[in-house]
Amino acid sequence: MPEPERKSKITASRKLLLKSLMLAKAKEEWDQEIVDKQSEKERYLAERVTPLHTSGLSLSQLQDLCRELHEKVEIVDEERYDIEAKCNHNTREIKDLKIKVLDLRGKFKRPPLRRVRVSADAMLRALLGSKHKVSMDLRANLKSVKKEDTEKERPVEVGDWRKNVEAMSGMEGRKKMFDAAKSPTGQ
Repeated sequence: MPEPERKSKITASRKLLLKSLMLAKAKEEWDQEIVDKQSEKERYLAERVTPLHTSGLSLSQLQDLCRELHEKVEIVDEERYDIEAKCNHNTREIKDLKIKVLDLRGKFKRPPLRRVRVSADAMLRALLGSKHKVSMDLRANLKSVKKEDTEKERPVEVGDWRKNVEAMSGMEGRKKMFDAAKSPTGQ
């Protein structure tokens, strides 16, 4: 016994409301995440970079401070260079591995996939095994339609097409076409 189509338990307006609430919550969390990242960045910078106090320092103390800052910049620059070199090496290695994979894949070509027509009976036999005798004759439940009835409904008129074009040209022809469309028997 076929079941009637199940209707959604949620109305369209309720779905729209839930969707808007989810989007609002996602935006809230995204904004909070941005604020958290900014505060984490400020905390990290405050921890790593101490504020400079240059007021009241003599010339030699300022020069010493500049040397210290210059040494720190050199250390950071070296670290950046090392990380960049590692990154470049890794990207080259990834590119080489991709090329190797493509070379290996090229030797074994995949055949193009084709659609395979399998009847419902054959599919059930494949799934359940040959021991089970299950038959799904879906065509037996279909209504039969006689072709003769449909051919009688549409009589085919064969005539000179030039006469038809001349008769249908102009406004009178359009009126005839409109009248013919109104009455299915022709007049």
